[in-house]
Amino acid sequence: MTAASPHSDSLVVLFGATAGAYGAKLGSDERELILLVWQVVDLHSKKVGTLHKCLVKADNLELSDECGEVTGLTPEGLSKAEPLDRVLQQFSQLVSSDLKALGRNTYTFCTDGQLLIRQVLHPEASKKNLLLSDCFYSFYDLRKEFHDCYPNVAPVKDQTIQSMAEYIGFRINEAEEDFGVWQVKAMVAIIFSMLPDTCVADHRFTVPETVKYKYETGPCSKSEAVDSETVIRARGLPWQSSDQDIARFFKGLNIAKGGVALCLNAQGRRNGEALVRFVNSEQRDLALERHKHHMGSRYIEVYKATGEEFLKIAGGTSNEVAQFLSKENQVIIRMRGLPFTATPEDVLGFLGPECPVTGGKEGLLFVKYPDGRPTGDAFVLFACEEYAQNALKKHKEILGKRYIELFRSTAAEVQQVLNRYMSTPLIPTLPTPIIPVMPPPYTIAAGSVRDCVRLRGLPYTAGIDDILEFMGDATADIKPHGVHMVLNQQGRPSGDAFIQMKSSDRAFLVAQKCHKKMMKDRYVEVFQCSGEEMNFVLMGGTLNRSGLSPPPCLSPPAYAFQTAAAVIPTEAALYQSQGLLPQTRSQQASAAVAAAAAAAAASPAVTYYPTQAAQLYMNYTAYYPSPPVSPTTVGYITAPQAAVAAAASATHTPMLPQPGALVRMQGLPYNAGMKEILSFFQGYQYAPDDYNGLIQINDQARSVLQAPKDWVCL
Repeated sequence: MTAASPHSDSLVVLFGATAGAYGAKLGSDERELILLVWQVVDLHSKKVGTLHKCLVKADNLELSDECGEVTGLTPEGLSKAEPLDRVLQQFSQLVSSDLKALGRNTYTFCTDGQLLIRQVLHPEASKKNLLLSDCFYSFYDLRKEFHDCYPNVAPVKDQTIQSMAEYIGFRINEAEEDFGVWQVKAMVAIIFSMLPDTCVADHRFTVPETVKYKYETGPCSKSEAVDSETVIRARGLPWQSSDQDIARFFKGLNIAKGGVALCLNAQGRRNGEALVRFVNSEQRDLALERHKHHMGSRYIEVYKATGEEFLKIAGGTSNEVAQFLSKENQVIIRMRGLPFTATPEDVLGFLGPECPVTGGKEGLLFVKYPDGRPTGDAFVLFACEEYAQNALKKHKEILGKRYIELFRSTAAEVQQVLNRYMSTPLIPTLPTPIIPVMPPPYTIAAGSVRDCVRLRGLPYTAGIDDILEFMGDATADIKPHGVHMVLNQQGRPSGDAFIQMKSSDRAFLVAQKCHKKMMKDRYVEVFQCSGEEMNFVLMGGTLNRSGLSPPPCLSPPAYAFQTAAAVIPTEAALYQSQGLLPQTRSQQASAAVAAAAAAAAASPAVTYYPTQAAQLYMNYTAYYPSPPVSPTTVGYITAPQAAVAAAASATHTPMLPQPGALVRMQGLPYNAGMKEILSFFQGYQYAPDDYNGLIQINDQARSVLQAPKDWVCL
């Protein structure tokens, strides 16, 4: 087969059209190719081959109004054409024949701009699993070549075939020629006008545009400069997408080496977003045109992003990671759930001889905490796709007593995971106490009276003012301090809010009037509920169609709401929500350890958690007072130590000494007991006398804490 060459003496002038948009929007609507027109040009002899026009049968024969009007084609005519794979075979045969007739062997494409090659042919071939020949990976952009030859003309982005032909004095007769034919004839005339014998600029076709054959992986340093004009954010990706899947979505565009960074959520799992860095701003602009193109059955949103955002996700500083990722063109697999005692030999034995690891032990990277303890995660390098596929078949197989999860990964994900774990403090400390300007306590009603409403589906940017405007005249019936914005575990709006009304009748009317009413660009669901149901959610439980689920720190038998009103203790409001829950560890299994509280025999006398549990487990709720009591926001000031002590003594509840009195453990085995927890903290335990001032405990629990070697069954 005749090969394409970037330094050939022949060009194949290529023009095409899709069933949708035309001109500057070609390929932006994912419509299929329906027309190809081409002609071979000998640059030395200025001879041309036969002009060929070929229709392409698309899977969807429906044409846009613009396409039908401009091209003159009809679905009936296209139904008799050949599909794309057959047309490409015919194209190769006809080009070879024309080159032979002209005495040439090699050629390079010349197209009107970038869109036909990058935004039409490569994406469509990728979706249809067609393998394009090498000739489609390099081409000359006629607009750029024309601007190089005639620098005084309009900018490249404003050029068209008509404007270039007009500049050289070539007359186009669109009425006499078929669509596509006159474009190719005009392009040939433009090329001849730039050749040395006819142009004083002595222009030569020497540096073609290139399309990368495949995406190259690689590390990224935080010190690296990343141009914000080259970065996009892709949103809505399937959670199992790999960097290669994303590169395939952007097929035809040149992604920078190591330029795909899959984003992780607070639990270390992929959140359906990725940051992609391209080689230049031109490629980034073409990527933005793929907004809402499809990956399988899902459409992907594409937005601009910044270099700072990319470095935050993909950048790293660890020499160990840089050395691990220095082996290029490797397939990376992430292993999760490894036993903490697992060794490199155990992992290699688990993978087996059918999927050899690159470099043996050097191809393994165990993720550890700053103190050297394992996290249960590891990354593995494989030399080829076959070995990686064999490894993925071992997903959820058993190593030791645990099943192991295996996923495709990327260099950026390696950096993210390592950065997250290495930046985690050994024992997170609570922040400096703060007290609200509005004097506590805030009263939250309990009971079965349905005098509250729940707002679900709020815009994440919505504030109290937006809610009051949304409710209209009903704001007069809101109880003081009755608007409760529910935040998620990262301290961000969850899209939910609860509002306490003055009566159940008022709550019913609000639910009827405001249900599915629009707030900004979203409709909001409004449901009537009781104070008991509201407390479930505000204190950490869930409320859905299947009913109520109690908060996670209370076992179901011990959890019961009373009819009396509950008051959130002063200390529960002393900490900002961001400080209550570290954002850096997995949420799969977590436990709050205030060692004596785990053995406390007496149940709390009120319907909310004890102070220590409330600080850890309640939904992180921002309590906003409603007019006319105060403004619509609550300010906070740093509390003096004396004020904190006074607030603690006022409720007769012992305060935790600061800092580091309370530790939250995450990632515990589900069968872990007090014995394992105390053994884990061996060497960090308080002196026996310190426990008495920490929290009130019974004698049985105190015996465990003061003499940890004499275990007591609780």
